[in-house]
Amino acid sequence: MLIIEHDMDLVFRVAERIVVLVAGRILTEGTPDEIARDPQVRALYLGGAHG
Repeated sequence: MLIIEHDMDLVFRVAERIVVLVAGRILTEGTPDEIARDPQVRALYLGGAHG
């Protein structure tokens, strides 16, 4: 199943793998734990709120 969502709390609860896009291009992909630890994702989307 593919879910396109900006509610990161929801995404982290339901996803097994996450692909993060910026301007239509893949920034990174991985498990929710990997994504939550990614410094680029934290800076752009999470603001240090997860992990």
